[in-house]
Amino acid sequence: MTNKHFALKFLREEVLPTAFCPGCGNGIVINCFLKALEETGSRDLSNFAFVSGIGCAAWCVSPYFRSDSLHTTHGRPIAFASGLKLARPELNVVVISGDGDLVGIGGNHLIHAARRNIDLFVICINNLNYGMTGGQVGPTTLHGVTTTTTPYGNPEYPFDLVRLVESAGANFVARWTTVHVRQLIRSIKKALKKEGFRFIEVVSQCPTAFGRRIGKPTGIDLMKWFQKQSIHINQAQNVKETEDKIIVGEFADRDRPGFISNIYKIIRLVRENNDKN
Repeated sequence: MTNKHFALKFLREEVLPTAFCPGCGNGIVINCFLKALEETGSRDLSNFAFVSGIGCAAWCVSPYFRSDSLHTTHGRPIAFASGLKLARPELNVVVISGDGDLVGIGGNHLIHAARRNIDLFVICINNLNYGMTGGQVGPTTLHGVTTTTTPYGNPEYPFDLVRLVESAGANFVARWTTVHVRQLIRSIKKALKKEGFRFIEVVSQCPTAFGRRIGKPTGIDLMKWFQKQSIHINQAQNVKETEDKIIVGEFADRDRPGFISNIYKIIRLVRENNDKN
């Protein structure tokens, strides 16, 4: 009798293997998320609902997860997820999508969801470009990097996603790379237990559209580069030049009441006043 991989109870075996490019980091992120669920006692995804947008990372959820999911229009997964959570507050609503979808096209939704501290868990898989549509420059593409639309180097500076979301007001914010598997699992487990807006950025390899244009044509090449470039937030405070580094760690861990508890408190007050009148 052969033992099945633990993750298969969460996945639709009939649609496996995935359609991701060889060396893509999406599979690592899926495995880390499902491992965190396993270690926190989940046996299925019946109390979860997943939302994704358009892009390579959006395919992590649909059609592979054995769960209810919404595959939404480009840039709108957080907006859809907000409505879902308000209507069904008992569900764990998780958004898994990419940097182009969540930040490039849907950045305004991201900022205001963090400001509202709405009870969503968002995992942003950041492959540093628009990988699905040909490797164009995006809002997280590093300065000076060659892409299909910046053949002489990116003249822009990227968003620092974790600092952006932290300053907007999210309860929990972290950044890791696909090299930091154990750390990522621990942060996911922590985020799953909290209320309010929780955001984890995972810097992930895209050898097909991004890596080959910067001289790192395989997933392993990019992961070795991530390992070399990463520095923990505690060490970064003592390093003068960190602009070209990937700062990893947990950036915010607060326990403010989430938007759902605040809004339902108002609903109860309104109902009580109506009953009195």
